[in-house]
This record gives sequence, structure tokens and C-alpha cells, in this order.
Amino acid sequence: MPRTIKKAAEKKPDTRARNFATIVYPESAPEHWQETLAECFVPAFISPLHDQDINPGGEQKKPHYHVVVMFEGKKSDAQVKEIFDAIGGVGLERVNSIRGYARYLCHMDNPEKAQYAPEQVRSLCGADYTGTIGLVTDKYKAIKEIIAYCKEKDVFSYADLLEY
Repeated sequence: MPRTIKKAAEKKPDTRARNFATIVYPESAPEHWQETLAECFVPAFISPLHDQDINPGGEQKKPHYHVVVMFEGKKSDAQVKEIFDAIGGVGLERVNSIRGYARYLCHMDNPEKAQYAPEQVRSLCGADYTGTIGLVTDKYKAIKEIIAYCKEKDVFSYADLLEY
């Protein structure tokens, strides 16, 4: 076996990831945990307080926040655990789809669950929540609304549309 092929075959699997999530319970988190997270200078989203979630058995879940952090490069679980420990995070989950998880912060794709307002999601360190949750179908819906508006208001000039 040529040397370069042998090295590739012996390579250990990469167990690091770029996006991670945790849950924070207000009752056990440090007082200023959100500020502590912001001081890590890692883009992150903090969900609205989930205080209306129900367990499958019908009882109400403890109020909690979902937190997702997004690194520019891959990090190990141990590196991320340091941050989550500092904010009182419970658990560490690797996030495969940042769009999917960001939408989950408000249960956008889970109509059977309590719904939370997307404008209440807190974005830290340059994280763009609105841009992250957007779907291609949202763009076509917006274009359809623009066309309907133009027809309704007799807008024929692109300049008039831009002024609106």
C-alpha cells in the first residue's frame, strides 16, 4: 500500500463539530448567564423562555431556554462544555442543521408544541436569526406578496416600489 493511502486509512474520525446546543434552567443558572455567554464572543441564539411546554404525559415541563452556539471552526465537546458549564447549561448536543435547530427554538415546524415568538429570540455576537431561519419558499412568498401589492396599488415604476 502506498504511504499516502496508508496514512489516510489510519486517520482517526473527526469527532469535532461547529454547532452545539444546550438547555439552561433559570432556577439553576448563574444570575448573569446570558452576559457570560456574550462575553465568549461566539455567535449564539437564545430561545424565548420555554414556559408552556408539555411532557408527553400531559404535565408541564420546567421552564427552560434552548441555547445554540455556532463556531467558525470545529470544536471538541470538551471545549464547548467549558462554555456551557459557565452558563449553567445542562447537556451538550451536536447540531447537524443550524437552520433546523434555530427554527426549533420557537417550534416553528412543530405545530403540536407551544409556539414562541421569533422576535423574542436573542442573537449574540453577530448571529443572524432571521437569515438563519429563512426558507427558499419564504422568498417566493414575499415575491408573490410584492406582485399582489403592485397590482392592487397600480405600481408600475420600480422607483415607486422601492420608495414604499
